[in-house]
Amino acid sequence: MSDFLPVCRKDMEARGWEQCDFVYVTGDAYVDHPSFGTAIISRLLEARGYRVGIIAQPDWRDRESIRILGKPRLGFLVSAGNMDSMVNHYSVSKKRRRQDLYTPGGVMGKRPDYATIVYSNLIRSVYKDVPVIIGGIEASLRRLAHYDYWSDKLKRSILLDSQADLLSYGMGEHSIAEIADALDAGIDVKMITFVEGTVYRTRSLENVYDYELLPDYEEMKGDKRQYARSFGIQYRNTDPYGGKRLAEPYSGRGYVEYVVQNPPAKPLSQEEMDEVYGLPYMRNYHPSYEASGGVPALQEIRFSLISNRGCFGACSFCALTFHQGRIIQARSHESLEAEARLLTQDPDFKGYIHDVGGPTANFRFPACEKQAKKGACPDRQCLFPKPCRNLNADHGDYIALLRRLRALPGVKKVFIRSGIRFDYLLADKNRDFLRELCKHHVSGQLKVAPEHVSDTVLRRMGKPENAVYRRFVREYAQMNERLGKDQYLVPYLMSSHPGSTLKEAVELAEYLRDLGYMPEQVQDFYPTPSTISTCMYYTGLDPRTMEPVYVPTSPHEKAMQRALIQYRDPKNYGLVSEALKLAGRTDLIGYDKKCLVRPPGKKGSGEGKGKRSGEKKRTARKACQKKGKR
Repeated sequence: MSDFLPVCRKDMEARGWEQCDFVYVTGDAYVDHPSFGTAIISRLLEARGYRVGIIAQPDWRDRESIRILGKPRLGFLVSAGNMDSMVNHYSVSKKRRRQDLYTPGGVMGKRPDYATIVYSNLIRSVYKDVPVIIGGIEASLRRLAHYDYWSDKLKRSILLDSQADLLSYGMGEHSIAEIADALDAGIDVKMITFVEGTVYRTRSLENVYDYELLPDYEEMKGDKRQYARSFGIQYRNTDPYGGKRLAEPYSGRGYVEYVVQNPPAKPLSQEEMDEVYGLPYMRNYHPSYEASGGVPALQEIRFSLISNRGCFGACSFCALTFHQGRIIQARSHESLEAEARLLTQDPDFKGYIHDVGGPTANFRFPACEKQAKKGACPDRQCLFPKPCRNLNADHGDYIALLRRLRALPGVKKVFIRSGIRFDYLLADKNRDFLRELCKHHVSGQLKVAPEHVSDTVLRRMGKPENAVYRRFVREYAQMNERLGKDQYLVPYLMSSHPGSTLKEAVELAEYLRDLGYMPEQVQDFYPTPSTISTCMYYTGLDPRTMEPVYVPTSPHEKAMQRALIQYRDPKNYGLVSEALKLAGRTDLIGYDKKCLVRPPGKKGSGEGKGKRSGEKKRTARKACQKKGKR
């Protein structure tokens, strides 16, 4: 039956169902598109013969909202949605966001804070004996004890606070299918302790084998060093081939309970990836949202193609290592072409495929031969601090895919917007991809993420040294010049990352001054669950080495670091002046062309350097590009 999955009793009756096998409760609106986890998991279960109903954004204050589809035969599946609910709700300054792109009409407030916990407890209050399985990115990244930025506390595993029976972490296709089959076979949910990619709770480790014991939660609460040590162990066990089972004790209630994390599920094969993305999605939001204006998040990805998942870039501030893993999984050319043909049949398609990528667009296969068979190295990274000698840097397959998509009838242009790793591009021996990129796949400007210019900060970020980015800027400019293209780079920069003192923030400001460019967007470091950088933020230690790390935590210092990046903005004058004085760089306050701001009390002191802040984007980017040509 080609239709949306049931969202009410009437839908169930239309299918001739008396009961669902699974009811999927999600914090997002119901969008039946493969960019939404709810759609993938529910369609995958449907393809295996299970009846799945959807309860999207239930009213967590009303117990009746969880009863609308009745009691499921096998269990409830619960997810906060495509984002952690706290990231969805709050900016890095902990201010409430005005819009929720995953809600009809972009309305904020349709899901609770800590949505996975709230939904699961709501279900448990109504259905005492029905299995509850939690998943999605919120559950995945909070599966063990974790630092929660919004409460500024070390929180327990979400499995405990949610009262759920089982947690599926990572992308979930393998684990959810195995869980469903086990429940369908009559196995009690408390006995499902054998599925890779899951987390369960137990009072005894007697039947748990080949595990590594993590520090006790109470011990970690009292000693941040113990949490850093625990996180380091977790980080070294994220690989599906070499990762060990981990057991985390909780002893604060007069008895010891363990949260046990099984090793990650194996990566999907290309055939499995093709199957997942070839399921019969409606590729739209549920029609009931039409009156509200639809779901804004769909517009971002409606005419984009997901070609891969996973990332061996392993940036410290990114949670992908813990969620999707470091091993690249990619779809076949045939699968992507078939989906592209579907796009061309959409009446709203104007001939432009907006993206062909994933976490990193130009990764199409595992980093090396070993990784494909034995997994990623636990103590080494593929691109940092230098590309590994075993790295297979080859864009040939990606180039062939892009050419194939460009040649489809009805396709005018194929863009790449999900981001490329410029260090991986440079590691390729030839520049065929750079030529193809500049000639066919950039819409006037290319967004890249050097993040910073200080090698001290870049080292903590797990990013290549600044010289690598400078080299890319030169080569990008030279390639565009040869092609007769007028295209520019838009660098994403991050302020206040662990390791950044005011000295490094000033260094970044000077770099931007020399480029003649002030970025319109600056991302303050956001401590989200289960990243190395968040661990550094909370503990002041790098969990990989246990070295002390300077961390800017005060809101005022973070504001100064951000202001330095946008020093030309007149409203930042006071913060920039204060920062320069504290950094001992009063030489940058004056009238010289090298100065960032004018002296205080002088005519135009807050504006002299700020007049250029109103320059058109194009002028600023030209200055940036010209600098790169030299």
